[in-house]
Amino acid sequence: MTQVVQIHAIDNVAVALRPLKAGESITFFGGRHVALQDIPQGHKLALERIPAGKPVIKYDYSIGNASVDILPGHLVHTHNMRTVLTEKSTSEYR
Repeated sequence: MTQVVQIHAIDNVAVALRPLKAGESITFFGGRHVALQDIPQGHKLALERIPAGKPVIKYDYSIGNASVDILPGHLVHTHNMRTVLTEKSTSEYR
């Protein structure tokens, strides 16, 4: 069963398709990680180390910057990421 979806190969996060438990092994695009925290369904899981200040990439698009270092397998959400989107932001899928 697919556990996460990584939309684009350069995305550094994937979306949990079901709740993931800390310690659970996750596979994606041929890669494998262990969830280091519980990840609620529909939330983001870091697929690689994202240093503080660096972009969080989802859908081949920067959706924000890490506010702290984020490790692979960690939940990515408002507690460790700041959005770069504004009300006037537009995006285009490539």
